[in-house]
Amino acid sequence: MAQINEQNIAQFSEKCKNIFAQVERDMIGQKDVIEGTIIAMIAGGNVLLEGVPGVGKTRLVRSLGRVFNLPFSRIQFTPDLMPADVTGTNIIVKGDDGNSRFEFQPGPIFSNIILADEINRATPKTQSALLEAMQEHTVTVMGVSRPLQEPFFVLATQNPIEQDGTYPLPEAQMDRFMLKILVKNPSLDELLDIVNMTQKTMAEVADAACSGEELLEMRKTANQIPVATDVMKYAMTLCSATHPDSECATEVAKKYVRLGASPRAGQALITCAKVKALMKGRYNVAYSDINELAYPVLRHRIKLNFEAVAERISADTIIQMIIDELNKTFKINPVKASAEPAKPAQATENNSAEAQEEGKKKKGLLGRK
Repeated sequence: MAQINEQNIAQFSEKCKNIFAQVERDMIGQKDVIEGTIIAMIAGGNVLLEGVPGVGKTRLVRSLGRVFNLPFSRIQFTPDLMPADVTGTNIIVKGDDGNSRFEFQPGPIFSNIILADEINRATPKTQSALLEAMQEHTVTVMGVSRPLQEPFFVLATQNPIEQDGTYPLPEAQMDRFMLKILVKNPSLDELLDIVNMTQKTMAEVADAACSGEELLEMRKTANQIPVATDVMKYAMTLCSATHPDSECATEVAKKYVRLGASPRAGQALITCAKVKALMKGRYNVAYSDINELAYPVLRHRIKLNFEAVAERISADTIIQMIIDELNKTFKINPVKASAEPAKPAQATENNSAEAQEEGKKKKGLLGRK
């Protein structure tokens, strides 16, 4: 494996800028959602998008299919959907010689980007059909395993408010999603822009900005980013601190958490942090990367106890309190690192110069009086 250099970093950063620029042609706002989804795709993980209907979840996934120029399949999950409707099945066909034989008919899972729309509407039996594909990237039908083409992603959506006729995802399947991203309602200005944009056309207009081969190369580049021992220890402590019976357990976890995050959380945290560091043009992972990614990585992996539910404390609030507690232990500055650190300093100097000039004017006015 070739050693990473400045040219690799620059190419990675430039490629990410092009990807964001194209996706933003179809999506108004939702910058955190877009960034999180692209981070997971580069890192090679699956994403669960949770939000009320009409906030752009399906449109985002369709746009990503265009930007990465990859085959895209949409599976609308319903209570009557069967596993064979997802994975495919063997059918009887008659050959030229008149004899019948079994032939495998691939299902929609045999694509690069899979949109599992309203995944919590399907029965557990059908939901489990995705487990092997999401983890092993293979599909087994009637004892025959068939590999899926790389890169392969499952981007699932679910509605958090309408629970009639739904089947909540079991913990084992939730854990297989690298990130759970909350898609919020747009602001007033964003809503105006969305309506104006969709009056012209409802179709996606994004152009291809990255191929599947380039995406796999970006993943290899991200894997080579170093992680300092202290940062690695902090990330693993953060995951372990979510367990109420762990040696690293925080007071918050002991009070509100019933079950903490699995080792997959630690893997996801480091893998995604490497991609985020490269996106910001850095050569190594920072504490701020870990803290920012802790929410989408941990929010669906920790199970709250009755006391947290009774007090209406969300998983994100608990994660925030755990981070605050660990920042004091590790003596980390909680102020988020800026992507462009030169600008705040420059602004401070400009403000100081303006203040001095204003002071001189005031002194002059006072002197005249």
